[in-house]
Amino acid sequence: MKDKLSKEEVYHVANLARISLTDEEVKKYQIQLKQILDDVEKINNVKGYDDDILIACWEENTSLRKDEIGEMLNPKEVLENAPHHSGNYIAVPIVINGGEGA
Repeated sequence: MKDKLSKEEVYHVANLARISLTDEEVKKYQIQLKQILDDVEKINNVKGYDDDILIACWEENTSLRKDEIGEMLNPKEVLENAPHHSGNYIAVPIVINGGEGA
């Protein structure tokens, strides 16, 4: 089993996060990201895990707040605070990619 990710894998993660990295940061993250992935993989190896037992982190009798109608935000004021907008909608970057086979 390898002890670090490839530079390409680190650059791929950085690209997904939309951050740029120096060569020194790439070297550091090759090891650190691999350690994180190894720790996450340990969860898959937990024995006795049962989906019926761990459905959610709250109990069934949890009381939720009531939905109440409140004052609506002024769309014009909201759009003034948005970096980009199109008509009455806030424009955000596309983050979903069909990828291979899509």
